[in-house]
Amino acid sequence: MLSYLLEKEFKQIFRNTFLSKLLIVMPVMFIIIFPYVTNQEVRDVKVGVVDHDHSPLSRRLVEKVGASPYFRLSDVSATYPGALDAVAEGESDLVLAVPRGFEHDLVRGEVVEVLVAANSVNGTRGTLGAQYLSTILSDYSGELREAAGAVPGAVLPVFRTETGFRFNPTLDYKVFMVPGLLVMLLTVLCCAFTALNIVGEKEAGTIEQINVSPVPRALFILAKLLPNWIIGLLALVFGMLAAWLVHGVTPTGSLGTILLFAVLYVCVVSAAGMVVSNYSNTMQQAMFVMFFFLIIFMITCGLFTPIKSMPDWMQWCVSVNPLKYFVQALRLIYLKGSGFAELLPEFAWLCGFAVVFNVWAVWSYKKSL
Repeated sequence: MLSYLLEKEFKQIFRNTFLSKLLIVMPVMFIIIFPYVTNQEVRDVKVGVVDHDHSPLSRRLVEKVGASPYFRLSDVSATYPGALDAVAEGESDLVLAVPRGFEHDLVRGEVVEVLVAANSVNGTRGTLGAQYLSTILSDYSGELREAAGAVPGAVLPVFRTETGFRFNPTLDYKVFMVPGLLVMLLTVLCCAFTALNIVGEKEAGTIEQINVSPVPRALFILAKLLPNWIIGLLALVFGMLAAWLVHGVTPTGSLGTILLFAVLYVCVVSAAGMVVSNYSNTMQQAMFVMFFFLIIFMITCGLFTPIKSMPDWMQWCVSVNPLKYFVQALRLIYLKGSGFAELLPEFAWLCGFAVVFNVWAVWSYKKSL
């Protein structure tokens, strides 16, 4: 009986030309295009300069800032209020103000204060831009110390700091974002298809034929879920290949561990979509309910905002978000190469969600109108 039900489901899928196109477009959008859209690097920061010193050392500092690939000198003002006006008009993101006596104080070995003002309307751009500029100022100070040596009568130690980044040495944001986007791909694909499945048959009227048949509820739900599991896993494979061919992102850990977690997660989100479909009467209603929960889950899963940065009460609420655990597991496998033993907490949570949602999906399907 299961084979006939599966044959019916696959025939419905293959007859839907829009669905076959969507299976190609969605992985392309999520894995190939979205990493460029979710770029976490800050470049082309417009810097306005106020140079009150007009000395060789101050001009050298301005040239060093302009030579950075992250900055673009956009404004040179005679006064600090004039530079702030340029920020207000959107012509500058940062203001670098060099005080009078800049070169004189540096030569004498005194402490020099340089003002950096950031436009924080875009908090990320302003904060990171100011950090980048502070790093350039620190490097410039070190270059001057090494070139001039210690001032007579004073000992000025030079500290050289070398920073290493584990698991993502180049700080490439795509390495960090691609695993999370794979989770989003599986979530939207599997949850959307199942959420529109039974409710689609309700609108078409074919669900009545199933309801009067001797097909058990569990077998019917299984026949609905199996094709979506296969589609989800095929989309995952396609997404991983696209991530490797386009972005050069490959998992450090085991492919078997990724497949194990993917199978479990597909069971979770497919069953969740089936629950939405069982409680919905129209496809429009199912779409609204599905996207309501998807938006909340995606925002709070840690893909874009670190969970540790959330308030304590929000972290407690996020603990019932299945996306959180798959995002954590996939990132640990991709970046750190974590094995199954290190991911037991995430695996246990996903197993719990799989049991709850699949039992709920079978229980909520009623063979009566």
